[in-house]
Amino acid sequence: MNMPRALWSILAVSLCGVAFSGVLTYRELFHDSNACSPLGQAGTLFGYPPCIYGLVMYGVVAMLAAWGLAAKR
Repeated sequence: MNMPRALWSILAVSLCGVAFSGVLTYRELFHDSNACSPLGQAGTLFGYPPCIYGLVMYGVVAMLAAWGLAAKR
């Protein structure tokens, strides 16, 4: 597998992760459901639900893959 194809694959998977964790984050913060875990209760990391950290991590991976594709080497 060549580098651009691998980066496209990583970008596709990370965008799916952004969409999934984005939906969970939206449901957690703006609805009264327990999509991840309640804010400020047990099961949170530093007071935030874990789905927010997933959204940030997948976003960083997506940005790095897009940056790698944009860099013409």
